[in-house]
Amino acid sequence: MYTIRDVARLANVSVSTASAVINGKRTVKEALRLQVTHAMEALDYQPDIVARSLKVRRTKTIGIVVPDVTNPFYPEIMRPMEDVARLSGYSVILCDSSEDCELERSHLSTLFSRRVDGVVIAPADPYAVRDRLIRQRIPFVLCDRVPADFPGTAVITDNFEASRNAGRYLIGLGHERIAIVTLVSRLAGMVDRLEGFRHALEEERLPIREEYLRGVDPGDLTLQSSYQRGRELMQLPDPPTAIFCGNNRITLGVMRALGELRVPCPERVSVLGFDDFEWAACFNPPITTIAQPTYEMGKQAMQLLIRQIEGKKDEVGNGESHVTVLQSELRIRDSTVPPCQTPLRKGQPTGDRGSDG
Repeated sequence: MYTIRDVARLANVSVSTASAVINGKRTVKEALRLQVTHAMEALDYQPDIVARSLKVRRTKTIGIVVPDVTNPFYPEIMRPMEDVARLSGYSVILCDSSEDCELERSHLSTLFSRRVDGVVIAPADPYAVRDRLIRQRIPFVLCDRVPADFPGTAVITDNFEASRNAGRYLIGLGHERIAIVTLVSRLAGMVDRLEGFRHALEEERLPIREEYLRGVDPGDLTLQSSYQRGRELMQLPDPPTAIFCGNNRITLGVMRALGELRVPCPERVSVLGFDDFEWAACFNPPITTIAQPTYEMGKQAMQLLIRQIEGKKDEVGNGESHVTVLQSELRIRDSTVPPCQTPLRKGQPTGDRGSDG
């Protein structure tokens, strides 16, 4: 492996001049800078980041921790994070906690041992993570998931208003028997989604029927739980005419249940999903969704973290809460229509396909 002395020797300059060029100092003449740059390229020289970090007490690395990298939502927020970090001269270390609090703790310990400059995290356990990061006195930003009354920096979607709008839209179509399948969680965002839905029903004085409220364990990364909840709903004596799905995985599970039960969507039941991805428009029918501003969420989270790392607190505040709340968008497609005038009852044929066998 080549050293800075090898670069200086090939460029025919002093080690101090080579060092100034490598560290981006502008005091070096252009001709000498080009000599050093060409020598670095010829040797494929890589600066010793570890040695430099010991000197300046900064590694120029940032940790990103997400709860499920297989969920398309998280790659969509991670990409702008990495773009912003790279343009600011930082590299990133990505960790997937798989919704496991112990694994999340282990990942954070690894990041701390590597002396990352800061962390952006969508935590499996936001309460424990918040307290641990505060104790470490490391810059951090929570993204997507925050505990209630969080006294720090975070970027989230207005989950309450998004779900309220979804409920209002379904009610506006004429639905009164509306079910919701959502994560059973104390995360503020999940609580807000359920409360926003409840509020929409209460505004129209519609009953909140307990049998239409179905929960999914957040630790279940498969589609089985949401699939089962979809089956349960459609096998009720008085099934719903519309189902609001609390995230993209729940939407997939519910749609699978409808397909296996041969319940046609939207003729017998409308489906509205939370989170929008390319596949939502490729379903038959294309699915109406709540689209979160994933790019803006990731971008702003990383920008806020870098401002903390570099001591630019004029916009963030001096240790005070700075939770950025972004608005979502309702994207209407073919999976939501007014309710069928002949309600589907348990045991009733579900559609034309029921006569195939």
